[in-house]
Amino acid sequence: MRLLKINGPGEFSLVQVASHTTLSYAILSHTWTDGQEVTYQDLISGAGNNKSGYDKIKFCGEQAARDGLQYFWVDTCCIDKSDPAELSKAINSMFRWYRNAKKCYVYLTDVSRPGENTDVQASQSTWEVAFRSSKWFTRGWTLQELIAPAVVEFFSQEGKLLGDKKSLEKPIYEITQIPIYALRGNPFSDFSIAERKGWAAQRQTTEEEDIVYCLLGLCEVSMPTIYGEGKDVALKRLEMTIKGFSNDSSEPKDLKDNSVSFIVPFDRNLNFTGRGRQLAEVEAKLFAGGQTTKVAITGLGGIGKTQLVLEIAYRIRDRYKDCLVIWIPATNTESLYQAYLDVARQLKIPGSDEDKADAKKLVQGYLSKESAGRWLLVFDNADDVNMWITQSGPGSGRLLDYLPRSEQGCIVFTTRDRKTAVKLAHQNVIDVPELDEDVAIQLLQKCLVNPDLVNNRPDTTALLKELTYLPLAIIQAAAYINENGITFVDYLSLLAEQEEDVIDLLSEEFEDDGRYDNIKNPVATTWLISFEQIRHRDPLAADYLSFMACIDPKDIPQSLLPAGASRKKAVDAIGTLEAYSFIIKRAADLAVDLHRLVHLATRNWLQREDMIAQWTERAIIRLEEVFPDDDHQNRNIWRSYLAHTRYVLRSNIIDQCWENRFKLARKVGMCLYSDGQYNEAEVLDIQVMETSLRVLGQEHPDTLTGMANLAATYRNQGRWKEAEELQATELNICSRVLGQEHPSTLTSMDNLALTYRYQGRWKEAEDLGVQVMETSLRVLGAEHPDTLINIANLASTYRNQGRWKEAEDLGVQVIETSLRVLGAEHPDTLTSMANLASTYRDQGRWTEAEELQTTELEICSRVLGKEHPDTLTSMYNLALIWKGHDQDADALELMKQCVEVRARILGSNHPYTLLSSTTLLKWEAEKLETLP
Repeated sequence: MRLLKINGPGEFSLVQVASHTTLSYAILSHTWTDGQEVTYQDLISGAGNNKSGYDKIKFCGEQAARDGLQYFWVDTCCIDKSDPAELSKAINSMFRWYRNAKKCYVYLTDVSRPGENTDVQASQSTWEVAFRSSKWFTRGWTLQELIAPAVVEFFSQEGKLLGDKKSLEKPIYEITQIPIYALRGNPFSDFSIAERKGWAAQRQTTEEEDIVYCLLGLCEVSMPTIYGEGKDVALKRLEMTIKGFSNDSSEPKDLKDNSVSFIVPFDRNLNFTGRGRQLAEVEAKLFAGGQTTKVAITGLGGIGKTQLVLEIAYRIRDRYKDCLVIWIPATNTESLYQAYLDVARQLKIPGSDEDKADAKKLVQGYLSKESAGRWLLVFDNADDVNMWITQSGPGSGRLLDYLPRSEQGCIVFTTRDRKTAVKLAHQNVIDVPELDEDVAIQLLQKCLVNPDLVNNRPDTTALLKELTYLPLAIIQAAAYINENGITFVDYLSLLAEQEEDVIDLLSEEFEDDGRYDNIKNPVATTWLISFEQIRHRDPLAADYLSFMACIDPKDIPQSLLPAGASRKKAVDAIGTLEAYSFIIKRAADLAVDLHRLVHLATRNWLQREDMIAQWTERAIIRLEEVFPDDDHQNRNIWRSYLAHTRYVLRSNIIDQCWENRFKLARKVGMCLYSDGQYNEAEVLDIQVMETSLRVLGQEHPDTLTGMANLAATYRNQGRWKEAEELQATELNICSRVLGQEHPSTLTSMDNLALTYRYQGRWKEAEDLGVQVMETSLRVLGAEHPDTLINIANLASTYRNQGRWKEAEDLGVQVIETSLRVLGAEHPDTLTSMANLASTYRDQGRWTEAEELQTTELEICSRVLGKEHPDTLTSMYNLALIWKGHDQDADALELMKQCVEVRARILGSNHPYTLLSSTTLLKWEAEKLETLP
């Protein structure tokens, strides 16, 4: 063997060595250019420096020197090709020369990496297209130059590193279709001669015989080269030579007994990402010894169970060369039986060719024998528990009974149903959770034509969140993005479209080599089989799922679900949905979350079954039954239901059920009003009033109540003119239809007085307020809640007129009665406390005012919430008290908070927001004036 020795910068000479193991050296792999390569004769004579091939030799020497190597080998000039004997010897030795090299440098003259960017991965998108189409991958001799060396580094025409065989493993596999484990250096005994020949099938050589000679090292044989014999003759000699080697202990597996050791329908998934904990957990359970190990992998459809077990199968093949790995799809009985038969025939089990052969029993017997050795049996998609535990016919056993038993064997199931997992594998159940964000990003990047898209982290995070970090959804989205050349923002905008459009998007078919041809890939349809299984196995669970699809998917109180025939059946139904990973129980309360994409897919299923309108109507009826009135003690209950009522009331799927929808909308509007959500309450109040006018008529009590509620909402929005007009109309009808002393009429009068007061019309407010109070005392009694409201409103009117004594007397009377009758946390009691505190403040009684206002603010924050309008009013009042009591810094800070929250909650143009803003500006100006 000749090597080139580096004598100095740009200087090298030929040296003869005894063998390829004598010295450490680098080796060059490249494509030839006719007439431009430096030959052995050129190097001896000192010619060839002007040939373009000389630059490749210089590059190889310089790179070897950088890697600390003094010797290197280049085929064009280290072999004397004019000597047929030397050439033949070199061709038979070349595989070993490449395998023994410390490094192989692949010089790609047709790939450019321009610029000074030192981050190879960041610039990969600029050169990867050229890399994939490089001529180097089409040549016959470069096949062994890729496989033989342990370290192969790829360089551009500028001599810049592009990566190595490991970092570029995925594109190399996709270009060449050479198995990953061949690229990684696994023994050739793992691959048949036919497989190895197939790797060269699409390659070309200048001499036709070379397409055969380049296989000598790969087939681990040697034979003389005879140029001119032709490809066919050379191939026959190669086959004869291989047979001549067949008695050797290292003979290829397809020349032995044709035994099969790996029956798996999918190639290894090069995009498999993460799942380290689950992989370790499964591997720790396999081949534990003592008995047949059974493990079940469970999780939501599309979460990646099949891909996890596929990776396990390939790892087992790598770790245990003698292990038989069998994969059986268990989607249904037919596919399972056919797979059993295929396995029996591939294993050449006696009797498998008979027409009535029981393949299940044959495989069971084969694997249960000690002679079968170590084996792994995978049942993928074992979702139908009945298929395993029921007899298929008279005299036949259960499928479970046909499972083989051996101390050397392991059985792994994948299933969407945790209950099935427990029945099949008992306590050996491993849950596959959703991906965390970093792993999801890695998966998305691996699936993209343009991996640089993930560099926009905000868009990437937003997309993955919308896809719920579900691997199937990520792969589907990447396929759509690749096919259409769009950005993440574009895809997100499609996900934000109407429900029907989103379902269409998530129903897009896409190619996925790791899934079965007869199973739908898209997210929107992947769970259809699970829905059908649940409907047949647990009808109440199917009802719950259908019901949940018509309300908001998050934080669903179990009390909202329709009642089951018994408590046990309800628990079982929830358990079924949890077993399929469709729902997640909230630990803190009796509520569940429905997976967002499952929610969407279930709605799609209901639409396909023509049941969406029926279930939407049932959801409205059920919500109307359980949704409480606006009594403040029901606040926590109505808040737990609000998101779900919003969802059903937005639905335009049904035109029927108007009465239940009307009742529900009225109750929800009143509760929203009590929560200070006036803008949202207004929408429902208008719907209720318009429906009442159209269906019930103007004089119906429900219509009048609707008018009063809308008027109150207008008033609290600061829309006093509209409130007054509507209130006056309602009062006129109440007086005429119900009578002037009817409680509804008195409430209407008091509300109109309140509207007058908000407009500063004190005299009108007082006259009407006195009339209401006197009538209420006589008709309703002194302790009736409506009477207390009337008195409190009149007290406020007195305070606004500066009539402190009258205001205080009435205020104290109202508070004492309210505390006794309503309780300290009743909203009306809190309003009375705030009014009396304001009366003390207006009189300069700061200590009493602060004490009462602080108490009221604390209760409001706790009971109503920190952003409720009444709480904000309390904050505003306390800030005024602190300011009057010379606590300027505290007052200023509290007023700033009040302005910020009022602007956000009430709107920047609400009178209360404007009032607090004006006050804040005044105080800030005063502070500036005091500065030196």
